[in-house]
Amino acid sequence: MEMSCNKLSGAVHRTQVRLALCCLFLTSGMPVAAQISPYAGAIGGIATLSADAGSQASAQGLNLSSYAPRNGGAFDIFAGVQLHNYFSVQADYIWNRNSLRLNSTSSDGSFYEEDRSSIQQAAVFDLLVYFRQRNSRVRPYLATGTGVVHLSSKQDRLIASGGSAVLPSMRFSSTGPLLRVHVGIDLRLARKLDFRYSFSEMIERNEISRQLSPPGTHKLMNFQNLFGFVVRP
Repeated sequence: MEMSCNKLSGAVHRTQVRLALCCLFLTSGMPVAAQISPYAGAIGGIATLSADAGSQASAQGLNLSSYAPRNGGAFDIFAGVQLHNYFSVQADYIWNRNSLRLNSTSSDGSFYEEDRSSIQQAAVFDLLVYFRQRNSRVRPYLATGTGVVHLSSKQDRLIASGGSAVLPSMRFSSTGPLLRVHVGIDLRLARKLDFRYSFSEMIERNEISRQLSPPGTHKLMNFQNLFGFVVRP
């Protein structure tokens, strides 16, 4: 899984470079005032995190751990610039909150189960490629981006524990890079107002899995279904 994420990251990076070069080529011969158009907006909806599990053999048997996330709220505040009929660049602030249930059991009889909450805050720079011209009423798009995400988590409730179970920290956090891929559509409602739907996936380091005992092995994937509006001056 980690190798495939690395391959995806490399492929998306190469795609971003190619799209940026195409954007520069297509816009280089056009008047600046005719091609640049700023916009801003906000969208909100549901964030779904990927689950993970860990296992470790011991002399007495097998140690197991896992976490299961619940859907939570999310929002994305963004501002961008339309560079061309088919290209725009965009900066996003993305926030989401999810509840988690962590479990662990050891071959020596130790165990725990706890509920936690997690919050993720991300700053992302995106390149959007539209499939129809900017004066179209319906404009689907494909986008990729990179940025930085901060995850923080705290224990809400210890449900049960026994033996010499190694519990996660009461509070933990991490900050690191992320890769974002999303698709969406802008629907023109008025001359200066669009409705936007976006489905995105963010891939990042998994600090939740690192806190499990034994630790999990997969990246954290954050899937978001978001709806909202885009305003143009």
